[in-house]
Amino acid sequence: MLSIKEITKDDFGLCFEFDSKTISLWSTKQWEEELKKKGVKVFKLSLLKEVIGICAIQLVIDEAQINYFSVNQKFRRKGFGTYLMRYLIKKCEELNIKKIILEVSETNYAAKNFYNYFQFFTVGIRKKYYKDGSNALLKEKFLIKK
Repeated sequence: MLSIKEITKDDFGLCFEFDSKTISLWSTKQWEEELKKKGVKVFKLSLLKEVIGICAIQLVIDEAQINYFSVNQKFRRKGFGTYLMRYLIKKCEELNIKKIILEVSETNYAAKNFYNYFQFFTVGIRKKYYKDGSNALLKEKFLIKK
């Protein structure tokens, strides 16, 4: 069974464990700090009891910034990321969020295509932002009121 649940601030270890097996973005301490931040919501996508995706967003007034979005490698390109993103967009609409923003490496073609599919548009570039020297593309999506 597929489910999405909000993670509590005490679940930073689960987040670190998942992250270390996927994109290795943050340390345990960084996850602990992320979950303590005001306005941060973290969601886990589970298949049966296995966590297969995590998304962290930070809400600021009427905007949401995606700080982390990953699906386990063996579950990619099977619709699970799409399921999680659709959930996230719906949740943002329920919270009256007007815009979702994120950054992605210009060399991460799969992620760029994924975000383009959801109509995130590039609005800026952060030069040599990542450790490997690649640029970060700043992307945003405006949500339409229904």
